[in-house]
Amino acid sequence: MDGSAGDTSELDAVARTHFGWDELTDHQRAAMRAVLHGRDLLAVMPTGSGKSAIYLIPSVLTDGVTLVVSPLLALQKDQIAAIEESGAGTAVAVNSALRAAQRRRAWQAIDSGSADFVFISPEQLANDEVVDRLRRVRLSLCVVDEAHCVSAWGHDFRPDYRRLADVFHQLGQSIPITALTATASGVVRRDIIGRLGLHRPDVVVAGFDRPNLRLIVERYLEEENKRSAVIDWVAALQGPGLLYTATRKDAESYAESLRDKGIAAAFYHAGMSAAQREQVHVGFRDDAYEVVVATSAFGMGIDKPNVRFVAHASTPDSLDSYYQQIGRAGRDGGDAHALLFYRPEDLGLARFFTAGRPDEQLLRAVFGVLDPVQPTKLRDLRAALAVPGRRLTSAVNILEEAGAVRSTRNGFVRLAVSPDAALTAAQEMVELRERVDLSRVEMMRGYAETYSCRRVSLLSYFGEYLDEPCGNCDRCLAAEQLDDVRTERPAHDVGTAVRHSQWGSGMVIGGDHERVTVLFDEFGYRTLSMAAVREKGLLEVAAGDASAG
Repeated sequence: MDGSAGDTSELDAVARTHFGWDELTDHQRAAMRAVLHGRDLLAVMPTGSGKSAIYLIPSVLTDGVTLVVSPLLALQKDQIAAIEESGAGTAVAVNSALRAAQRRRAWQAIDSGSADFVFISPEQLANDEVVDRLRRVRLSLCVVDEAHCVSAWGHDFRPDYRRLADVFHQLGQSIPITALTATASGVVRRDIIGRLGLHRPDVVVAGFDRPNLRLIVERYLEEENKRSAVIDWVAALQGPGLLYTATRKDAESYAESLRDKGIAAAFYHAGMSAAQREQVHVGFRDDAYEVVVATSAFGMGIDKPNVRFVAHASTPDSLDSYYQQIGRAGRDGGDAHALLFYRPEDLGLARFFTAGRPDEQLLRAVFGVLDPVQPTKLRDLRAALAVPGRRLTSAVNILEEAGAVRSTRNGFVRLAVSPDAALTAAQEMVELRERVDLSRVEMMRGYAETYSCRRVSLLSYFGEYLDEPCGNCDRCLAAEQLDDVRTERPAHDVGTAVRHSQWGSGMVIGGDHERVTVLFDEFGYRTLSMAAVREKGLLEVAAGDASAG
């Protein structure tokens, strides 16, 4: 295919003919052209901006099978239905929710070459037999959905994603890789590129701003007062809407209270059966429920454009999580609310959820089973230790990051360190991750307690700036004049490499004239007063950094 103009006309034609989309965005077209021309791609686009189109439309124009790695079983099901309905091809899924007969039919379609799209969950790719079967398939594109899950800096790190680079290497080094995510700061983007082994990828980043979302934070000191306010607000708001809670118990309790007020509400959490969760998912999609009260288990992959509000009864563990969840509101472009009911004490619960070490005994056992010469496959480790897949994969990843274990194409080998040294290094790696996670909680506190424009505060975390207050957050609406609301560019440009005498190397990710926020390699996010930085010389800009401000 020659020239971007020709590409654009064909892309637009497929979008209209197969999917009924009248117009593609410039960001979508740029990303699709990279896919069409066989280049690796990282696309960061907000929830609801049509990320799936980036691989669906080019796949119609090319031969071969598109492999889509996605942890979202609900989204897999919706995408398969959309593909079949559009006539764009035949799609199948391979995941743990399939019955034996369904799984057999899926593999028959894959093996026979009749499947154009294969949706697969990442844990399936930890199975060597699955990878071996896929190696015999004529793949033309590998897609990683929710790609931030590969990054330890990301808010939803999933150990199974860490195997993907090795899996893609086994499937064929010439197969282009497309990584998609709705939320990734500059640091996470770089980590995604490295972890997935993307080769000189095109990087397409759409704006993070969702101006139709009204950002509101309601602060309370007493839990009882906050709870009453949540129920009153949610009952009064125009639905449909989502109410996020920190615990399963809260999800059930809030749903019951809303039903008592005559609201058609359902709860959703990971403790429910798959059939129960599916019933709520379908009911919300079809407007049978006005409100779904849920833990963070609900929402990923929800394709519902008319959600009018997303409320949080408790503070999320990071701005990354918060941004992704509120992004499920107002996807049709209409006005919508994003409400955070904030109580400082709730941050203690967020800290609790970020903690949680892998079992030291398991780390030692994994290291002890591995051989320094003969690689051990994950399935053999699982059989030897009788440990569930997720826990085992997490332990292996930590040992690998700690430099005690090495991944090879044929399995894992232990390196020349003593068991005690391996365990010590692994514990240090866990502590690093905990420091980063806890620093994310503090960034969430900063957003909730800011006196500046909330949208400016939120977007600066992702390295994006508004030149003036948004006019659509509680801080702006409460001000007599918008000029009274602060909004300033940071003293150091985003991306500036810096060094702190105590916290070591880091990168500027945001701030304003009075403060700077840095993500330090070993201490996570820290916000420093620019007055103190200047007075005490706390930050040294890396020599030759062209981005220094």
